[in-house]
Amino acid sequence: MNSRLVLESFLRDRQKPTLTERIEQDLSAREYFRVVWDTHKTAIACVYPAPFCAKDHTYIDTTNLFLHCNLPVAKIYDVSESHGIIVHEDFGDSLLVSTFQVLSAEDGDVLLKSAIQLIARIQASTPQAYKLNSLSSRLKFDKLKLAWELDFFKVNYFNNLKNRSLSEEEDRCLAQEFVEIASELESRATVLTHRDFHSANLMIDNVQNNLQIIDHQDARIGSVTYDLVSLLYDRVKEREQCGLERIEQQTFIREFCLQAIQRCLKAAGSFSHHAFFSSESRYIVYIEPAFQIVLQNCQALGRFKNLQKIILREVASIRSQFSPSNKTCSLYIRV
Repeated sequence: MNSRLVLESFLRDRQKPTLTERIEQDLSAREYFRVVWDTHKTAIACVYPAPFCAKDHTYIDTTNLFLHCNLPVAKIYDVSESHGIIVHEDFGDSLLVSTFQVLSAEDGDVLLKSAIQLIARIQASTPQAYKLNSLSSRLKFDKLKLAWELDFFKVNYFNNLKNRSLSEEEDRCLAQEFVEIASELESRATVLTHRDFHSANLMIDNVQNNLQIIDHQDARIGSVTYDLVSLLYDRVKEREQCGLERIEQQTFIREFCLQAIQRCLKAAGSFSHHAFFSSESRYIVYIEPAFQIVLQNCQALGRFKNLQKIILREVASIRSQFSPSNKTCSLYIRV
């Protein structure tokens, strides 16, 4: 499908100018274009690979929920189910991840605190998600989903990228540890999460210079630490300021470590998947930093000895293949 031609057809139907500017987007089947929507006003047109049903569309549903809860997301201007197009507000091009690179540490901390406050506000929207019967309230990081993500890492890293399997004993022990991780995190899945809350999914708008949330279509019920893990591996007082229940420090630390292990294994699986199926080696450099986070948190918990042994071996293998000068670590873990 030629997304630009589909978009031009849609714009002609809406009697809008057909001049478009393609916006680069990583790791997505969607394509984004900047279009002229009204006089002196641009918008972003997202072209999906196929037509869709608006009432079942997670981006539309979550956008409506977030706007209802006064969360800063782009307003939707138009939807075409038959074209597979959503047109929404244009926040410009300033991603938080890029802004961090040019700010002082003090100014960066101010923006980081604002981002953490947004996490607390998303969590405070949980009751409304259930009240409105949002699609996000019907999706959950349950044991099945968490186990699938952990298995996704194992298949894509070992079987695909490395083209080798674990020993029968390693596989059996790892499966047991994965069940432990998934079961514990399922019991802590109580609040609404963005699901991919990192500095490349936060923008600074051109007008008010405030943080804006993007790429929120995968929102679901998860642990209170999920989005914080995503942001910080790129601080918890903001939860209480939003009227949320206080979390005991040790409970929070244990959950944070556990969630960091699960999410970073999923991230390593995603990097492996993209490196293997797209043949783009640029994703490989992100695997070792993700593994190091897994190790640090396993060691902090004093658990998952089999997983630690396997990851230590893989880190040594990666270091033997890539020189230190080629290893770079992003400010966020992209999944």
